Amino acid sequence: MIRKTLIALTATSALAAPAFADGHAMKKDIVDTAAEAGSFTTLLAAAEAAGLVETLKGPGPFTIFAPTDEAFAALPEGTVESLLEEENRDQLVNILTYHVVPGAVMSTDLSDDMMATAVNEGTLTIDLDNGVMVNDATVVSADIDASNGVIHVIDSVLLPEG
Repeated sequence: MIRKTLIALTATSALAAPAFADGHAMKKDIVDTAAEAGSFTTLLAAAEAAGLVETLKGPGPFTIFAPTDEAFAALPEGTVESLLEEENRDQLVNILTYHVVPGAVMSTDLSDDMMATAVNEGTLTIDLDNGVMVNDATVVSADIDASNGVIHVIDSVLLPEG
């Protein structure tokens, strides 16, 4: 009886190990993927201040055009600090949600002069004439896959009109 139990336990463990290992090999969500990259600390701090982290960790899928820390640093002095203040939260949410499109849009899904509606209901224009551009921002790295969507790294912050 002990021998049969030991054999059954060993067989069960052997079958469960690959499933368990696969569970740990899962892709990270958009937030964790961006955090691991190390070049989106300002974006992540802004998402935290705007109360958007849990949404971006949600099931999605989302496509995020993610400005780097350098992109935020290129804004006029004091802009980021001002946006992070509680009284400017609505403006910050509007700017950040302008960088997000519902669904997982890979670079192969893009076409020249394509229009995409951002989460904030603003319109993004895709231009493929000189590389990949989203409005006036250049996509510097595309198709970073996450468990709940995709990240495209851009070199400037997108500012919604109005």
